[in-house]
Amino acid sequence: MGRVVRETGIAAPRERVFDLARHVEAHVATMPDEQAEGATGLLEPGDRVTVRQRQFGVPFSLTAEVTEMGRPRQFVDEQRSGVFGSLVHEHTFEDRDGETVIRDDVRFEMPLGPLGRLGEPVARRRLRRLVDYYAEALRELAEGTEWRRFLDDCVS
Repeated sequence: MGRVVRETGIAAPRERVFDLARHVEAHVATMPDEQAEGATGLLEPGDRVTVRQRQFGVPFSLTAEVTEMGRPRQFVDEQRSGVFGSLVHEHTFEDRDGETVIRDDVRFEMPLGPLGRLGEPVARRRLRRLVDYYAEALRELAEGTEWRRFLDDCVS
């Protein structure tokens, strides 16, 4: 099983960071060339969203479902269909030293058994880049003023 883990400190309240991380349109706004279908706004348990983008010039889609949520500390989304054999992304949020620390823990398996495992290093590198890019984009959004576009009706 492959795994990518990252911790990111964000100088913003935990509730704001949590809600931005589960907001479909905020996610799409921070990820270039990505589109989403299905759920909109703040994701809740049972919500499904399909994201579409190109990887290595090839179009792909992944449908994920929110399977666990404990606002504002943690939520989990799991692939229901897509390019991986399985993919589980756990997001945790902690108040630490005056900032919010978000921990992304992505566990995945490649399809096609032993043959698919040959592609695991490439998939791990690509997932690492995506997680790193998104974490920095989320930090920029949460620490700036643009977050209000997405959470203006929420207390954050």
